[in-house]
Amino acid sequence: MTMAASDFGTPVGASFALHRDAFGRLVLTDAAGRAHVGVMPVRPFPISAPGEGLSLVSADGHELAWLDDAAALPAAQRALIDEELAVREFVPEIVEILEISGVAMPSTWRVATDRGETTLVLEGEQEIRRLPGGMLLIADRAGLQFLIRDPAALDAASRRLLDRFL
Repeated sequence: MTMAASDFGTPVGASFALHRDAFGRLVLTDAAGRAHVGVMPVRPFPISAPGEGLSLVSADGHELAWLDDAAALPAAQRALIDEELAVREFVPEIVEILEISGVAMPSTWRVATDRGETTLVLEGEQEIRRLPGGMLLIADRAGLQFLIRDPAALDAASRRLLDRFL
């Protein structure tokens, strides 16, 4: 697999292999045969542009490789990267706002997500961030992030509740 160069990563034209070690950690073996244990795939814009580039980063945070198009990887390597990204980028999508405790902060929200129903606590209105394309990213007190991909697509009751905070 060829990849684009990065200032600190693998040179253009080099190849690499990915596999999991006995402890389940992702291992990148570079063209020189060096094994880098604990590699993490990182997207520069995981929500707004998930298909635009991918960096493979060492356990100490140094970029080992940059991929312009991760979809071009062999299926087995792509599957390993997708597994790692699913853990790293866990962002449930809110599909319905069922109840909000009130307009005063902190407020407790009961929501339905694409992963099931849950409750989250918002410390303040600054916990709701607007993203490109009209998306909203909501961070709860525990540090979890929730996505509302299209606020206009929510049902009328959910939009009314959300409008109190926008």
